[in-house]
Amino acid sequence: MNKDTFRLIQSACLFLLVIAIPACNALRAVRAEEASTRTSKSSKDTKAELRREVVSYAQQFKGTEYTAAGKTPKSGFDCSGFTSYVMRNFEVPLSASSRDQAKQGRIVPLKEANPGDLVVFRRSSTTPVFHVAMIVSNDRDGIKIIHSTNTRGVVVDNLLQNSYWEPKIYQVRDVLNTSGK
Repeated sequence: MNKDTFRLIQSACLFLLVIAIPACNALRAVRAEEASTRTSKSSKDTKAELRREVVSYAQQFKGTEYTAAGKTPKSGFDCSGFTSYVMRNFEVPLSASSRDQAKQGRIVPLKEANPGDLVVFRRSSTTPVFHVAMIVSNDRDGIKIIHSTNTRGVVVDNLLQNSYWEPKIYQVRDVLNTSGK
């Protein structure tokens, strides 16, 4: 092989390297972004599935009697005993007091409430928290909650169509996704 042929081959290899290295880096970046998107979608799907499971589990207790300070389906539930019992099944630590549950997790706007979020109630802006419920759904049909009431036990109500509960809404707490992601 003569020097000119060798230089031509060497120049062609160098040219290919100059083109190939950035192309490989770009391909790596695209693959990393695709993997990140898959992970993000997978994480969102997992969180949505957890919320569905929490609500489904809670709905198994519809009709359970109300008992003051009740913490189990066998003894009956009060409102915070019900929500803490449901969350404990999913290893979510939650106080058995509605006033303490009002301090757990993070606040979310009512319009952004998701299944499994907690709605906390006060009778007025100057009175303490007295009740807690769990969001079942938030869609065009309204905001449905499941909770243990002292007159009807564990029931599902449409929050915004209920003249008793709607004016007493204090805040919504996300206790399932406290990282804010």
